[in-house]
Amino acid sequence: MNTVLLIDDHAAVREGIKSALERKNLQCIGEAQTKAEAIAQIARTNPDAIVVDLTLPDGNGLEIVSWVRKISATIGIVVLTMHDSDQYLLASMQAGASAHILKSAPLSQLVAAVEHSIVAPLSFISNAITRDSAAKKDKHNLTARELVILSKLGSGTENKEIAQHLYITQATVKTHLSSIYRKLKVDNRTQAVAFARKNELF
Repeated sequence: MNTVLLIDDHAAVREGIKSALERKNLQCIGEAQTKAEAIAQIARTNPDAIVVDLTLPDGNGLEIVSWVRKISATIGIVVLTMHDSDQYLLASMQAGASAHILKSAPLSQLVAAVEHSIVAPLSFISNAITRDSAAKKDKHNLTARELVILSKLGSGTENKEIAQHLYITQATVKTHLSSIYRKLKVDNRTQAVAFARKNELF
């Protein structure tokens, strides 16, 4: 049975997630309310995945994400946040998260993200998600989410897979692609990939 550590300072949130995970045969191996507790628990329990809130009483959840990713390439890391912002999405990806889920999302989506992170903990890590490319994106007015999708195009990922990875609909992927093509002044994904490579966007 795969194990998951929950890191959130709200007991009710942890309890809800724990129940949802257990229904999917995922064992909640521990809970933490603070950054300090989380690091101690991770070191002690070595979970298969962690679910971490971005806002903690004694620090930023991204600090935990970065710390975990430095010591392990196999732990799944699901960031849970109330911040619906491309800025936070990109920050999560840069830190090494496997997934970035809003607290307003259905618990089923969170559980799916945890399951995915255990199987492919580095699936959201790509060479497009770097501080350098994050700075370069401003030149072309690409949002963080568009940059993520552009990187997926570069690796040959189909729309359906992109939608699954980002937990959005295929229609939303197509909307983002249309925006990317418009901003880069290209007509299709082949041209977009060629432009991105030429301009070192990934």
